Amino acid sequence: MGGQAVGRSHPHAAWNALVAGHPSGNLLQTTQWGQLKSEFGWEWDLVTVGGPEGVRAGAVVLYRRLPLGLGTIAYVPRGPLVDWTDKPLVDELLDCVHRTARRRRAWACWLEPEAMDVSPAAAALTEQGYRHSSRTIQPRSTVLVDLAPDEDAILKAMKSKTRYNIRLAARKGVTTRIGTVDDIATFSALMAETGERDEFGVHSRAYYRRSLELFEAQGQVALVLAEFDGEPLAGVLVFAVGEKSWYIAGASSNRRRNLMPAYAVQWTAMQWAKERGCSVYDLWGIPDADEETLEASFTERSDGLWGVYRFKRGFGGQVTRYIGMWERALSPLYHLAARLYDRVG
Repeated sequence: MGGQAVGRSHPHAAWNALVAGHPSGNLLQTTQWGQLKSEFGWEWDLVTVGGPEGVRAGAVVLYRRLPLGLGTIAYVPRGPLVDWTDKPLVDELLDCVHRTARRRRAWACWLEPEAMDVSPAAAALTEQGYRHSSRTIQPRSTVLVDLAPDEDAILKAMKSKTRYNIRLAARKGVTTRIGTVDDIATFSALMAETGERDEFGVHSRAYYRRSLELFEAQGQVALVLAEFDGEPLAGVLVFAVGEKSWYIAGASSNRRRNLMPAYAVQWTAMQWAKERGCSVYDLWGIPDADEETLEASFTERSDGLWGVYRFKRGFGGQVTRYIGMWERALSPLYHLAARLYDRVG
C-alpha cells in the first residue's frame, strides 16, 4: 500500500464516499471543504492510503502560509479518518501526512480528530510523537441532536421553552423557506448584523456564496431563511454528508426578535436534514466545560458563549466532547513558527 498526496487529479468521489460512510466522517474532511478553504487563503492536499480494495484511511490537510515566506503550518480539521486501533494503518497514514507536509515546508502538523475523549486516538497519537495542545481551531465541545426518531419525538426531547418558541413563531406568522445563491446577500447582511451585535467575526459574502455553490450540486447544503411579511429575520447554513448534518453559520436580525425566528429556522434546518436521511444534527460549538458546569450555568449565565449554549441546549441532544488539538513539530524551530501563525491567525 502507498500513500497519495494529490489535489485535483485524485478521484475525489472515492474519498468523499468514504467520508460519508465513516463513523468519524465530517464535513471538514470533504474535498469541497478543501476547495473552499483554498479560495480563501489556504492551500490543501488530500492524503490517502489504500490498495486494490480502495481507500482505507486519509486526511484533507490544509496549509496556512507564515509571514515572510517562512513556510506553512499543516492542519487537519476533524481528521484524519482512520481506525485508531489499527496501529500499522495509523503509522502508515501519519507517515504519509508528515512527508506531504514537509514537501509543503510545514513546520508542524496540527490534528483535531473527530474522536471522543474516551477513544483510543490519544494513545495512538502519543505513540506517533504528538502532544496535546491548549490551542483550538474547531470547537472541542458540541451538542448532537438525534434526528432518527419521528418529528414529534424530536420535539418532545427539546426543552419546553424551545418547543413553545418554535410553535410561537408559526402562530405569529413567521415562515421559512430554502433559499438560493440569490439570497446570499440577504444572509450575509444578517450575519454582519449578528456579528456586530454579538461581537464576533464573520466571513465575507463571497465565502458564504462559495460554501453554497460547492456543496449544492450534491444536495449537501441548504440556506434556510425565516421571514415575516417578506422581511428576512433569520437564516442558517446547514450542511449534510452521509447521515450527519452540521449547523455551521446562523444569523438573526435585531428586528422582531419577539417572533422567535431563530427557533423557526433551526427547526426547519433539522427537518431538511432529516428528510435527506440524516440521523445526527451537530449544533457546532458550546463552551468547553464539564457537564456539571454546563448544567449549573444553563439558567445562570448568558455572557459569551453561554447564551449560545442555552439556545442550543434547548433543542435537546447530547453534549459531546472531542479530544481537542494534537500537535507534532516537523522542525526544531516550530515554536517560532507557532508564534508567527498566531500573528496571521
